[in-house]
Amino acid sequence: MRPFTVLRKSMPPNLMRWLPAAILLGAIAVFIGLKATRPQQPQIQPTERIWYVETVVAKPRRLAPVLILYGQVETPDLVKAAAPGRARVQQVLVREGSPITPNQLVLTLDPRDFEPKVQQAQARVDELHARIASEQLRHASDREALKHDQSLLELARLAVKRAEKMKQKKLGSEAALDQAKEVYERQALVLTARKLALDDHTARLKQLHAQLQQAEAELASARLDLERSRIHAPFAGYVAQVEVAAGDQVTANQFLLSMYPSDKLEVRAKIPAPFQAELQRAVAAGKTLRATADFTGVPLQLTLDRIAGEADPRGIDAFFRIDEGAAQLRLGSRLSLTLQRPPHDHAVAIPAAALYGSHRIYTLVGGRLQGIEVTRLGERIGAHGAPQLLITSPQLKAGDRIVISHLPNAVTGLRAEPVPDQPVDDAA
Repeated sequence: MRPFTVLRKSMPPNLMRWLPAAILLGAIAVFIGLKATRPQQPQIQPTERIWYVETVVAKPRRLAPVLILYGQVETPDLVKAAAPGRARVQQVLVREGSPITPNQLVLTLDPRDFEPKVQQAQARVDELHARIASEQLRHASDREALKHDQSLLELARLAVKRAEKMKQKKLGSEAALDQAKEVYERQALVLTARKLALDDHTARLKQLHAQLQQAEAELASARLDLERSRIHAPFAGYVAQVEVAAGDQVTANQFLLSMYPSDKLEVRAKIPAPFQAELQRAVAAGKTLRATADFTGVPLQLTLDRIAGEADPRGIDAFFRIDEGAAQLRLGSRLSLTLQRPPHDHAVAIPAAALYGSHRIYTLVGGRLQGIEVTRLGERIGAHGAPQLLITSPQLKAGDRIVISHLPNAVTGLRAEPVPDQPVDDAA
């Protein structure tokens, strides 16, 4: 028989009714006692995380931002030689890229294609000179003949009068009178023609002189074509292109070769539209804007010379004069230019990582981040060749420590401290 059954039989009925309650109360009392006597754990105090950041000391001063441009070497003095007429190429004495000197013969066309035209034009001029001389002699002869024509007309008039008197006296016939009148009329026509020839002399002479001027112009043109059949370099420079070879048949105005002077090179670069107004104002004010470039390891010094008169939605072209290093350049070379823009006062240089978005930085004030709205002025190249941003803000004062470590969770009030043993850097 089980013990609980024996105990149940041996206990009074009233006591058995309160036994479960007594057991439950005892268990509760034991639990409360154990809880009250358990060992106490030390309370954990929450701590705020500290972000360690690098900083630079703000030093506002007058700084010039730079603008990176991409340009191409051009020249306004590119000479394109063309054939003066239909001819055959006799000699090509240069090749593309050949250096040239002033008055150097570079190409010749066959002179036999131009000499006949010169001879024809010369013959026409000689002919007109002879005709003018003939006209002068004719005019002198007409003036002398006019006197004789007038005398003959007078004699003819007297003959008519005599014939009329003879007829009135019945001594002459009607036929004799008619014949005298006919001689008179013929001589009158001869005199009229002579006077017309004398009056027309000036007009004929002007016409001959006009024809002579035209013939002389054609002769000069033919001689010029003959002269241009031998192409000489007008300056010291280089040959850009050669489009023909010896023996080629060319037509009038056909392109033969091109040359450019080595001291007249310039660089054309596109200025983006956002910077167009600023640079135009600087040029209009007479400010000198310098630029630098590097071409195959050779440093170049350039100066903004002028701005184009026509723009497009992308910007406007600027032309740079090459002050140093032009000897290494060739027409069509492409360059990357660093243009010094007009300087700004109260400008601060910072690394690109220090800028959040496009207009916000953080300074470290009392161990916490402080956000500042800034205006971006541009970029520049730092002392060690690293690119920097130029910013300005009325809230940014000299001596402020600018946070240059980029924090993804940066907000105003975030706890931060400078990196331990960070050297003081006042390059900003």
